Amino acid sequence: MTFAQPPKDPIQRALFRAPIWIYRLGLGTVLGDRFVLVTHRGRSTGEARQAVLEVVGGNDTTGTVMVASGFGNRSQWFRNIRMEPRILFQVGNRRQRGTAELLPPEESGRVLAHYAQQHPEVAATMLRGLGHDVGDSVAEYERLGADPVDGIPVVRLVPDSEEARFPDFSAPLETDVPRPRG
Repeated sequence: MTFAQPPKDPIQRALFRAPIWIYRLGLGTVLGDRFVLVTHRGRSTGEARQAVLEVVGGNDTTGTVMVASGFGNRSQWFRNIRMEPRILFQVGNRRQRGTAELLPPEESGRVLAHYAQQHPEVAATMLRGLGHDVGDSVAEYERLGADPVDGIPVVRLVPDSEEARFPDFSAPLETDVPRPRG
């Protein structure tokens, strides 16, 4: 099994980051509910970082959104939210404060398998493009999502209650947000 690497070339990175500008221009509805803009804090710098991710599941009633880390533990956004799970996320033009929660491996596997059932061609193309050898079997997607080492972890983005305070990403790390433990 081979794994694609996150883009390191400046041109490739610019292409991967192009959807961020769609959101910044106020055109988030163009991407519909299939993508989410996640604003998180950099684990080293404490500065605001953003990533646009494909939605692999969710709950319209609660506003919960699920995303997969296609590059696994190597994704910078994934590594950042593990250190500081408080985030801001936007689907279409709806912005929400929230918390990013890493799903247990078995649940990640079920979510990825369900996504593959709902969008078989997109799932197969995306995972093959990321270097994962997948067939047509739902069990293969479940195995890949449940693999804690080389798999694709799924993260649940859970909206906070209205009274929750979103971290001020422009403030220094020491004064606004407590440092993560561990």
